[in-house]
Amino acid sequence: MPLNRRLMLSFAVVALATAACASEKPPLDPRGEPMEQLTIVTDSGRHTFWMEIADDEAERQRGLMFRPPLPDDQGMLFKFPDAAERGFWMRNTPSSLDIIYVAADGRIVSIARHTTPYSDGIYPSNGPATGVVELRAGRSEEIGAKPGDRVEHPHFGR
Repeated sequence: MPLNRRLMLSFAVVALATAACASEKPPLDPRGEPMEQLTIVTDSGRHTFWMEIADDEAERQRGLMFRPPLPDDQGMLFKFPDAAERGFWMRNTPSSLDIIYVAADGRIVSIARHTTPYSDGIYPSNGPATGVVELRAGRSEEIGAKPGDRVEHPHFGR
């Protein structure tokens, strides 16, 4: 096969693969809403998750109560309209979580790791946060997340 024809064929394959990836639909959350991508940038790399969004008071209050454990690539993002000290509990939440508090600029403020299921104890943010990311317990350690690392999502400014 001539070189020009091989180059054109290679370009076509790459273009089709790129188009296929771009047309992938995000998974749906339990309410049937599309999930949003969120990336946590750590010393070990970029780690992307699909997030269920809790952006109104009722959704934020319900959170992950009465829900099965989260898959490794999914979580919940709690969006708040203002930066403030936050505190979360685990009431009616049957599986342990990592709770990541995030400042308005996307910087991780603090992480409550391996929270206690069903606990009414408060896990404080220890600083102002406009967002909270919940992941399966241990997941933040697996990706090497720590305070000061970055979270990328349109909710957080750059």
